[in-house]
Amino acid sequence: MDEIPRAGQEEDAAREEGLAPASVPAAEPLLDDGVFSPGRMRVEREQAYFNDLYLLAPLAYFVLGLDGMILQMNLVAAELFGLQRERPGPVLFRTFVSPAFHRDYAQFVERVLNSNEPERIQLQVQLRPGTAAPGLPVSLLGSTDPGGQVLRLVLEQAEGKMAALERSEERFRRIVHSAEEGIWEIDAQALTSFVNPKMAQMLGYQIEDMLGKPLATFMDAEGRILLERNIARRQDGIAERHEFKFLRRDGQPLWATLATNPIFDSNGAYLGALALVSDITAQRAASERIWQQANFDQLTGLPNRHMFLDRLQNEARRAKREGGYLALLFIDLDHFKEIKDILCHTRGDRLLPQAALRIGERVRPTDMVARLGGDEFTVILAGVGQMGGIERVVQQLITALATPFVLDGDSVQVSASIGVALYPADTDDTDTLLRHADQAMYAAKSAGRNSYSYFTPALQQAAELRRNMAREMRAGLVQHEFELHYQPMVGLPGGRVQCVEALLRWRHPQRGLLLPGDFLPFADANGLLLEIGDWAFRQVVHQARLWQARFGAGFQICINKSPSELRCDAGLYEGWAELLAREGLPAGSIVVEITEGILLDDTRQVVERLRQFRAMGMCLALDDFGSAYGSLACLKKFDIAFLKLAQSLVGALEQGDAEQALCEAIIALAHRLGLKVVGEGVETAAQREALVAAGCDLAQGHWFARAAPVAEFEAWLADQPA
Repeated sequence: MDEIPRAGQEEDAAREEGLAPASVPAAEPLLDDGVFSPGRMRVEREQAYFNDLYLLAPLAYFVLGLDGMILQMNLVAAELFGLQRERPGPVLFRTFVSPAFHRDYAQFVERVLNSNEPERIQLQVQLRPGTAAPGLPVSLLGSTDPGGQVLRLVLEQAEGKMAALERSEERFRRIVHSAEEGIWEIDAQALTSFVNPKMAQMLGYQIEDMLGKPLATFMDAEGRILLERNIARRQDGIAERHEFKFLRRDGQPLWATLATNPIFDSNGAYLGALALVSDITAQRAASERIWQQANFDQLTGLPNRHMFLDRLQNEARRAKREGGYLALLFIDLDHFKEIKDILCHTRGDRLLPQAALRIGERVRPTDMVARLGGDEFTVILAGVGQMGGIERVVQQLITALATPFVLDGDSVQVSASIGVALYPADTDDTDTLLRHADQAMYAAKSAGRNSYSYFTPALQQAAELRRNMAREMRAGLVQHEFELHYQPMVGLPGGRVQCVEALLRWRHPQRGLLLPGDFLPFADANGLLLEIGDWAFRQVVHQARLWQARFGAGFQICINKSPSELRCDAGLYEGWAELLAREGLPAGSIVVEITEGILLDDTRQVVERLRQFRAMGMCLALDDFGSAYGSLACLKKFDIAFLKLAQSLVGALEQGDAEQALCEAIIALAHRLGLKVVGEGVETAAQREALVAAGCDLAQGHWFARAAPVAEFEAWLADQPA
């Protein structure tokens, strides 16, 4: 086609001839790169949804700006004027109006812009502007959008209805089959009733292979869910535009935009839907690459500073909303610059992905690890319940990063200095929080590197105390400073000793004999509880074998297990079954005591661990029952053998009949479930008599005997009646 006059030239000529409509505002200026101004782009977005309805219409349909510039058109219009539908360029519709009708067209536009009703005009258009070709008679139907921001034109050729219909159908058939966009029609059951060649090509199928197949056949699970919701809205008469992921015949994904419109018969019954499908796979991949480059570090694959700061603000808002707190770790590799100078920069940088991997492996999947640049990393620990949890992570990171790295066969040693800042304890501003963590990291470097430091001095002192305690406990395990004391459970009313409870003690070289409450919290916070618990269990098994040989095969020993031990990996207990079999202990010799709260913990590890203990032949006892939860419904679920009444219940027995009645009810229910009941913390003869009257099976407490080392306990036991 001949060259179309530029918009500016055409508009100037129109003004000179007095043909430009007086009521049409001046056009918004184009940007330097040819993109419409923000206002124009907003109008296009607002109209995109409406114009989807007309993309496949058999008549030519145009959307014009208030300056007369063509903004959008449907397939028939683009084919008629020889323009690219998606990128028509800066072209005035008036360009295609025959010069003899310019004044009529200008008056028509003015009427449309000043009327609430559609306006119609008969004129001629030139399909090839600037040539001597005769004009084509057409009818224009014009209207404005509700906001008066754009002009809509429907162009119909002025010829006989039958001829126009035949021409329109032929044109429509040609457009549909040669269109560069996919066209997909489904029936009321969402079965494919028509696809054009482009649609079949996009998915790698033959047309006949797609006909009659459900639309969902060509989608993944996520797309099918979205499709079901989309089809339901189609049946309600709603036309929408959505992105779907299809699966090509070769299994590769195809991302596409579907502009779908419902189809109804003359009675309003839903017949199906027609969709115009645009392949956006390349655009989506490009967008993902841009997003990836903007938010992730290219060397390590970790989130970069931009994404880290955004996540930090979000986590801070959540902590504030939920009344929680978060910890920010600032990690810097020690001596990394010296290593790069020795190995050269390229080889030195290969250490960073390995360091990133080690950091990521030692935090939870919900925590965020980021690289700020150079050898600086950050970790956001959100929702950490206690300081001990933070310190476990920090200790693991220091140990992991101090392990030698291997670069091209060479072993390289680095370490890490870590700063810790807490939100909102240290500050409620995220920028300040990052500075505090950075300052704490430099404090760790100043203290000798390969360590961590808190921003707050008081927390730092507490951390030093915990670290010292952890070191002393590790030494205590090596020096055999831990020991087990035993307290009897006597049968009621006869007083026969049938079972004993093993209680952990630490004979500290400076502080003397320590009770569990003095050191177990530190052991839990520093990851030593599992090691101590394993040692205690092996001691109990060995002692049970000795006492069963002396006092009979029915002698039992109870040992306490904490929630932390039950949530640990099953690998810790792999050797316990072999130990029990090797010692030849009959089933039920070892009783594992757990607290009520554990029964309400439905985590997979806890449930599996209790079943694992039962499979090893150990019994389960519920300790301190009645102090908090009252989980009677869970007793049979976990096959509990012993129920130990809380000391608070036993201590209240002397206060009146109500307490006695409560204990009697619990004991009666336990007996109905086949459980034995132990009264804990018996301090007086009156409490013992009350338990006897209530039907309690066993009792334990200082009134009978205090916990004692093995030798003292055996001496006490020897003095008891047979």
